[in-house]
Amino acid sequence: MSDLRVERNKLRKRVRRLAGQAIVDYHMIEDGDRVMVCMSGGKDSYVMLDVLLSLQRNAPVSFSVFGINVDQKQPDFPGDVLPDYMAERDVEFHVIEEDTYSIVKSRTPEGKTYCPICSRLRRGILYSSAQKLGATKIALGHHLDDVVETLFLNMFYGSQMKSMPPHLLSDDQRNEVIRPLYYVRESDLEKYAEFEQFPIIPCNLCGSQENLQRQVIKSMLREWDRVQPGRVQNIARSIRNVKPSHLGDSTLFNFAKLTKSEKVLPFVELRA
Repeated sequence: MSDLRVERNKLRKRVRRLAGQAIVDYHMIEDGDRVMVCMSGGKDSYVMLDVLLSLQRNAPVSFSVFGINVDQKQPDFPGDVLPDYMAERDVEFHVIEEDTYSIVKSRTPEGKTYCPICSRLRRGILYSSAQKLGATKIALGHHLDDVVETLFLNMFYGSQMKSMPPHLLSDDQRNEVIRPLYYVRESDLEKYAEFEQFPIIPCNLCGSQENLQRQVIKSMLREWDRVQPGRVQNIARSIRNVKPSHLGDSTLFNFAKLTKSEKVLPFVELRA
C-alpha cells in the first residue's frame, strides 16, 4: 500500500472518529432521524455528507440522510454540479431556488459584508424547507476552526463570549441544527477534499469581498498554528470546559450570595 493511500485512510478514520464522537457527545442523531445535509458545494459540506453516509452504515441507530442546496442565483453558479454528484452517490437531493443574491446586494451598505443578511435569508429558507421535507435534524458543515473564529469575532467585535453550539434548537422550537464536524480541524477537511477530489463550487458572493473580519481572525489562527501548534485546539476545548464562577456574568453565577465558610477567619483577623 502506498504512503499516500495510508495517509488517506488514516485521515478518513480520524475525521470519521471525531465526527462520531461529537455526534455522541452532543446527542445529535437519534434512532429514526431524517437528517437534512446542507450542501453548499464547499469542502465542508462534501466531507460532512461523506462522513454521515459512512457512519450511517455502522451506527448503532438507524437514520436516513438527504441533501439540500439553496440556489441563491449567484452569477455563474454551476447548477448541474451538485445534482450530478448526489445522483452518483445515490442520495436524495433537493434544490431550492431563491434569488437571495439580488436581495443581499441591494440591502448591504457600501463597504459592509454580505454575510449577515445572506446567512439570515439562507437560514430562513433552510428552516422552512426542513419542515416541508420532513427533516428532523439540519446538519451544517461548520468545523472546529469556525467555532474558534466565531468565538473571537464575538469577543473582538461584539463584546460577547459566545460561539457556534454543536446542537441547537431554533427560536421557534421547530428545528434542530447539528454540526457533526464540531471537533474537526479545517486543515483535515482541506486534505480530505483534496484526496477525494470533490467538485468544489466557490462562493462568488462573500468570497469576493476583501478584508473580512473573519479572514483577519483566520489569519491569526493560522499564525498560531505555525508558531504554537495545539493552541487552537486548546481554545476549542476551553469552550467545552467553562467555569462560570471564574468569569464575570452574574446571570450565570450568583456572586451576590457568596458566603465564606464559618471556619475561615475574617481577613482582618488573619492579618492580626
